[in-house]
Amino acid sequence: MSDITELILEDHQEFRRRFAALDEVDTPEELAKIWRPLSALLDLHAVAEERIFYPELVHRGSDAEDETVDAVDDHNQIRDAAHEADNYPVGSAPWHSAVRKARLENSEHMAEEEDGALADFRRHADLGLRADLGARFVAFKQEHPAAAGLDTSDIAPNRYLASVEAEDIRDGSLGLGPLDGRRHE
Repeated sequence: MSDITELILEDHQEFRRRFAALDEVDTPEELAKIWRPLSALLDLHAVAEERIFYPELVHRGSDAEDETVDAVDDHNQIRDAAHEADNYPVGSAPWHSAVRKARLENSEHMAEEEDGALADFRRHADLGLRADLGARFVAFKQEHPAAAGLDTSDIAPNRYLASVEAEDIRDGSLGLGPLDGRRHE
């Protein structure tokens, strides 16, 4: 079974492939055929990370709080640009501008995450936990095809962090997290 860091990297590669595929087509129909699933995957990936990966990173990484706040802010920027594209006809100049902004925001986020949060997590989380989170990540994505049923609106990064930190206090774990590596939802 793949660990969560590998699965996140696989999604990153898929984002790169799909954004590159947009460069190869020019009709609105062709663009929409690539963009709509890509936009949904961007949303799904962000929510999955926010629900499964980042809550665990917060308690294990060396710079996890800052990495988490930055990542959630990045997700908001990516979401905003991707959702803005939905306001324009596919293939129009403003649509291209919004998609370009989503692509740039996503590229920057992936580079930061790959060099920061993912590397940090690999150093501080054992393979068993990473595999367990990987299974949860896959299951979550299967439960929400095309981001169906998910709230993909922006979230306040600092409020998110406070919520994640408070969750461990409320569950009586003294902030150590569950010993079996699973989050209680």
